[in-house]
Amino acid sequence: MLEELKRQVLEANLMLPQYGLVAWTSGNVSGLDPESGLVAIKPSGVRYEHLALEDIALVDLEGNQVEGRLRPSVDAATHLYVYRHRSDIGGMVHTHSTYATAFAALGRPIEPCLTALADEFGGPIPVGEFAPIGGEEIGQEILRSIGHSPAILMRQHGVFTVGPSVEAALKAAVMVEDAARTLWVAMQIGEPQPLPAEVVQALHQAYRSNYGQR
Repeated sequence: MLEELKRQVLEANLMLPQYGLVAWTSGNVSGLDPESGLVAIKPSGVRYEHLALEDIALVDLEGNQVEGRLRPSVDAATHLYVYRHRSDIGGMVHTHSTYATAFAALGRPIEPCLTALADEFGGPIPVGEFAPIGGEEIGQEILRSIGHSPAILMRQHGVFTVGPSVEAALKAAVMVEDAARTLWVAMQIGEPQPLPAEVVQALHQAYRSNYGQR
C-alpha cells in the first residue's frame, strides 16, 4: 500500500544521517496520505543503514498499524496528534541534531539573526515546554507553541519540523540545524542581533514569492 509515500518517507529518513541530523537510531520521518488517512513512519529502533522500504510502517490516524512487519516509532503518537489537528501538514521530521538541540537544552529560541532564517522561517524558531515521550503530550505542546513556524525546539529534547510534504519538513530540519550551527559559531565571538521584524517579514515574503523555479 502507498508505495510512493513509503518511498518518500524511506528516502527522507535515509537523508537524516547524511545531513548529520541523527545518531544511531534516533529521529524519524513520517508522511501522511490525506485520501486514506494513513501515515508512513520509520520503525522503532532500526539503524538507518539497515532500513528498507518494507520496514516502513503504515498506521491509521488512531495509531492502529495496518501494514509493516516492525513496530512504528515510539514518536508515532506525536506525529499522529499533529496530523489529526493540522490539515495543512503532510510531512513531519524529528531529530536530535546537535546545534539546534543545544538551543533546546537551554530553552532558547533561535532568533532570526540571519537572512537565511528570515527567508525560510519568517521569524524565530520557538521553544516548546518539556513533555514526556511516547504519548500525545509532545504533539499537544507542538501545536500550542509552534505558531506559524515550520519548526519548533522541544525543551531538553530535540527538534520537530513540519511541512505540506515530506520534503518540505525535511528541508526545514536541515535548515534549522544549519542556522543553529552558524549562530553558535557567531556566539563564540559575540551576541548575534535579530533582524528587525519588518525586515524579516519582507525577506520571508520575497523568498516565498520569488525563490526557485515556478
